[in-house]
Amino acid sequence: MDIKEIVKEKYGQAALRVTSGGSTCCGASAKLDCCSADPITSHLYNAGQTGQIPENAVLASLGCGNPTALAKLNPGEMVLDLGSGGGIDVLLSARRVGPTGKAYGLDMTDEMLALARENQRQSGIENAEFLKGEIESIPLPDNSVDVVISNCVINLSADKDRVFREAFRVLRPGGRFAVSDVVVRGEVPEQVRRSMEMWVGCIAGALQEDQYVSKLAQAGFDGIHIEPTRVYSIEDARQFLSGEGIDVSTIAPQVENKFMSAFIRAVKPPGAPKPAREECCGPACGS
Repeated sequence: MDIKEIVKEKYGQAALRVTSGGSTCCGASAKLDCCSADPITSHLYNAGQTGQIPENAVLASLGCGNPTALAKLNPGEMVLDLGSGGGIDVLLSARRVGPTGKAYGLDMTDEMLALARENQRQSGIENAEFLKGEIESIPLPDNSVDVVISNCVINLSADKDRVFREAFRVLRPGGRFAVSDVVVRGEVPEQVRRSMEMWVGCIAGALQEDQYVSKLAQAGFDGIHIEPTRVYSIEDARQFLSGEGIDVSTIAPQVENKFMSAFIRAVKPPGAPKPAREECCGPACGS
């Protein structure tokens, strides 16, 4: 089973847990399951935000940040959330851009899409739309959105270069890329990295900080900035890593302060040329 199918299966299971009365939390020892134990996914949204949307949208959150709190969203703007899950960031964004704006959510998992649409129905928010598709092939026209957000989903993609090119394509000139994601600072031994990523990002493929900057620049973005929002200590992960058979005390100096949730900002230059077209993916692909 490839990484895309693993992600689809695990996130589908997470959505079903929520709809059956549970939450996405399945414990730090749950291997590839959604590891929503502290300090990664907790306390990301304040009461003012969670009070605006259905409880199931909050319970289904698998993010490691809060891009809606850090991204500048203006009334009337079009927002796209890559990997929208249960819809929390889409619904919050829709409220911020108001009735003259719109928020799209893109997800490849049927169960998450069903949950998000039910959360939208319960919230009464009309200026949101959930699309089925993959973040490597966004089913929206060129130059059609003002802001691209995402909450710890890009790290799961096996083709991040294509994700960044697609985000660049759908953004209007001057549009903003504003995502939360897991980022690695510096070199980490491969075995330790795999175990830490399993803990931090469930099924993670986190980029190093300099790789993130380089890939965004190659896609055409300017004004790239990475701001750490949560830096994970070895003590945060001690129980999980010990369960993986890793001597935590020995590897602590190689891990401490190297894994973090970060807010990544970038801008599509106002004079950016029209992007080169890739193979069309359907009737909504292109304009």
